[in-house]
Formats: sequence, structure tokens, C-alpha cells
Amino acid sequence: MSSEKLPTKFYNVGLSYKKADVKMRGAFSISKENQLLLLQEAKDKGINGIIVMSTCNRTEITGFAKHPFELISLMVKYSNGNVEDFITVSSVTKNNEAVRHLFNIGTGLESQILGDYEIVGQLKQAYQQAKDQGTTNAYIERLMNSVLQASKEVKNKTNLSTGTTSVSYAAVQYLMNHFSELNNQKIVVYGLGEIGKNTCKNILEYTSNRTIHLVNRTKAKAEEFVKNHEGITVGDEASLSAAIQDADILIVATGASVPTIDKSSLNQQKPIVIIDLAMPENVDRNVLDFEGVTLVNVDELSEITKRTLDARKKEIPAVEKILKKYKGEFDEWINHRKFVPAISALKESLKVIQKEEIDFQRKKIKDLNIEHAEAVTNRMIQKITTQFVKHLKHDDTTVNQSIDVISKVFNMKELCLNEDA
Repeated sequence: MSSEKLPTKFYNVGLSYKKADVKMRGAFSISKENQLLLLQEAKDKGINGIIVMSTCNRTEITGFAKHPFELISLMVKYSNGNVEDFITVSSVTKNNEAVRHLFNIGTGLESQILGDYEIVGQLKQAYQQAKDQGTTNAYIERLMNSVLQASKEVKNKTNLSTGTTSVSYAAVQYLMNHFSELNNQKIVVYGLGEIGKNTCKNILEYTSNRTIHLVNRTKAKAEEFVKNHEGITVGDEASLSAAIQDADILIVATGASVPTIDKSSLNQQKPIVIIDLAMPENVDRNVLDFEGVTLVNVDELSEITKRTLDARKKEIPAVEKILKKYKGEFDEWINHRKFVPAISALKESLKVIQKEEIDFQRKKIKDLNIEHAEAVTNRMIQKITTQFVKHLKHDDTTVNQSIDVISKVFNMKELCLNEDA
């Protein structure tokens, strides 16, 4: 068999907060530009179906490959990580486990803060990006639709998201706990990605502070955002230094690959709380050389929400029940895709046997009623194929092995029995 026809498997490779600290996750973070380059290279190499997602808590590639290293090598190439580090902090799942992993991510079970649904928006963006680049296939599209449907039902029918639901909210909760009069503090938010937007929204929703100064590289984008959010002033990067000098709180949500804030940015005569929501970290730790500087990163913020976890954990059985339903429907669709071509091939083989046998009997039996013979044998063919369908749908059946046996017994042309394609 040529290498081009080697069966592919469905893999998820990556790393997350579970094994990798902030620094390591930052090393493997993949910029938006590099994500597009990665998808294009995968497409050029003939990888049929691939998605890449890089957030503050995880970087993962999901798709089809002959070996997981095909995906791992892409991750290493388009990030600042290396294979040696990847091995120490990575997670690699295959086929059914990879499918389950995506369901867990999409419903908040894998979030650093249990029930955090911010990941759902990020997952949708990763999926849409892959669709736009033409790197999805029927399998991935069906799977992602199932995951997103399950996510919606979990959010609507369980209390898994009760309380703190995101890192951006945890930042606001930290500030409310840290300042007795938060409403009078001067806040600078630097960066207007999704986390920056959500942080601004949460400040406006959960506090009465209306002294927020938003700085973004593209000022027009910030001005468009504040049209629907009163209480925020806008500045370009030229205004950043002056704003920080006067700030009580600096929230950094930029998406740079190197620090955008260091001690030279600060007024060392004035205390300041800095919250770094970026990944990789965008605040150089040398800011701590100054007294009066408090620096908080995403790992520390997650500790704030621990008190809500007990209540959320009680919702897990209800979530699992929903996942079982949607994953079961997806598994049924996969099995259907596997055995329908095999059953069609089986039926064609039986039709050949039918024709040969009727032709043989026509020569031996005088006045053989061909119409009756065909009616009887057609019914037998239908009954045989129906029995095989029932067998293949049975929970205890190993579909690939059964199809392999069928193809050998009936001398059918070799079928592609790739487990998940």
C-alpha cells in the first residue's frame, strides 16, 4: 500500500493550563497570522480537515493525520515552542478520545475556571477560520455543530455557569475585592481583543466606575466599540504613557508576542495594580522592581473563583447526560457513514450472485419463472442486508472488523475502513 493511502486518524494535540504554566503556554501561543499560515501549509500538504485554536489557557490543533507528529511539527514551527518542551507538557488524544475532548472544551468542562463559556466563542472563531481557509471537511463540520449544540443546551439547562464565568470577569472581581472604593479609581484598559472587550463590559456592568480610559493600537476600532458603551474614553497608543502615569489600575489585554509594558512605562511614585490578561504575558515582571506595584496574571485570577467550584461541580452529572446524548448522535452518524457504503457493496455482490444463479438455473429448469425467481431472491437479499445493518448498529459491534469480515466473505473490493474518516 502506498504512503498516500495510509489510513489517517483524528487527533487533538496541544497543551493547556493543566500541565503548562503561563510562560510555557506563551511559548506555544500561535498568532492569528501564523494560524493562517499553519492552516495553509496543512492544506498544501494534503491534510484533510484541521482546526487550530490558541487562547490564554491552551493551544491546540485538531485534525486528521497519519501520525500526530504531523500536527505537532506544525505547532512547533508556527510558535516559539520546541518538541522537547512539548513532550513534557502536552496532551495527545485520538479518535473517540479526541471527539470527547472537544465536547468537554465546548461545554466548559475543560476550562481553567469550570463552566467558563468564553472558550465557546474562541472555539467558534477557530472553526470559522478553518472554514474560511477551506480546511474543514464533513466530519469536522458535523462534529463542531454537535459540540456547539451541546454547549448551548448545557448553558440553557444547567447551572454550570453560575457565578464567575470568565477570566475577564475574574479580573473585575479581583478589583472589587481589592479596592473598597473601586468606583473612584482611574482605570486604563490597554488592548481591545475579545478579553479586552469583555473586561470593559464587565466593569460597566458590575461596578459604577465610569473613569475607564481605553487605549488600542487601532483607535477607530476602540471608538466604534464605545459608541454602545458609555463611560469609556478612548485614546491611541500615543496617549498610553500619560494615561498610565495617572492610573490606579492598568489592565493589559494586548496580543503581542513580547511585553508591551515594562517598568519604564510606570510612574514609580504612584501605586498601581496591573492585571495582565495577555498570553503570552505582555507585562514584563521587572515592573515589580518598583514598590507599590501589584501584578496579577491569569493563573492568579483563577484562584479567585475557587469558591464557586463546589456548586458548579454538582452540575457535572447533568452536563454529562447532555454530552452523552449529543455524542451518541454523532457516533451514530459516524457509524452510518462507515457501514452504508459497505452494505451497498454487499448488496451489489449479492445481486451478482443472484444474476449468476438465475442464469444457471434457467439453463437447467425448463420454463423457469424468472420474475418469481427474482422476486424471491430480491426479498432474500433485502433480509440479509437488513440483518447485517442490525448487527453493525449493535452497541457491542466493532464496525471496522465486521465490515472487514463481510468484504472478505463476499469477496468484495477492499473497502477503506479508516476509523473516523
